[in-house]
Amino acid sequence: MVTPDGRNAAETASAKRSSPLPQPSRPFVLINMAMTADGKIATANRAISTFGSRRDHDNLMKLRTTADAVMSGARTVNSGKITLGPGGPRYRRLRRRRGLTEYPLRIIVSGSGSIEANAEVFKHRFSPVIILTTRRIPSAKVRQLRSLAAHVKICGVREVNWGMAMRWLARKWGVRRLLCEGGGHLNDAMFRAGLVDELHLTVCPKIFGGRTAPTIAEGTGVPTLAAATKLRLHSRRRHGDELFLVYVRHKTARRPERPAAVSSGR
Repeated sequence: MVTPDGRNAAETASAKRSSPLPQPSRPFVLINMAMTADGKIATANRAISTFGSRRDHDNLMKLRTTADAVMSGARTVNSGKITLGPGGPRYRRLRRRRGLTEYPLRIIVSGSGSIEANAEVFKHRFSPVIILTTRRIPSAKVRQLRSLAAHVKICGVREVNWGMAMRWLARKWGVRRLLCEGGGHLNDAMFRAGLVDELHLTVCPKIFGGRTAPTIAEGTGVPTLAAATKLRLHSRRRHGDELFLVYVRHKTARRPERPAAVSSGR
């Protein structure tokens, strides 16, 4: 079902659930990913990473219209013409209608600073680019990235401390709703830190196979079933041969105020 302002039922319910209190301690976090029927988000050689339909792309852009900031890992940003922008005029109108700025804040995460200086995201100046990194980043790389981004924030010694990062984004930049778009290492870090409030997942009718093909959550993972992130299916829609699923944090899952420092992959 689509509401008069162009949102589907899942978006509307999501916006209601995430209506923030003034000055929240951290943003409400959504992850949006498309995966094949065998759970892959790219081929084994990472040559193919975009395979969803136009409807899946529209779903992504509509989710961006609900977020103060859009976040991706370095590998995702380096992979192609990624701008993390809001899309065309109709999406920007939706943002304004929802009381948001026309363009979202853009966030790139890399513990080692492995972000290419010629990445497409730096060629578009419509909104600030924030980089979250660690003390592992070489000083020369810090200087280079500071010449390209609005802010380079050191959030930890060897791994990104997500408690620190989330509180800083809320306090310094007013981020109340944060959309994370992968890749798998960044998603894994967010899940293990207990920060994911919603998972929007498109299941596409393709099989990639390959033991090295990435999935929606790579990185360290959890050692036991008890440590797994627990989700509840909130909604499901079928369009053609694709399934659009929305999972929410299980009501028994704890939402930590100060999650431990965790890896963000590269």
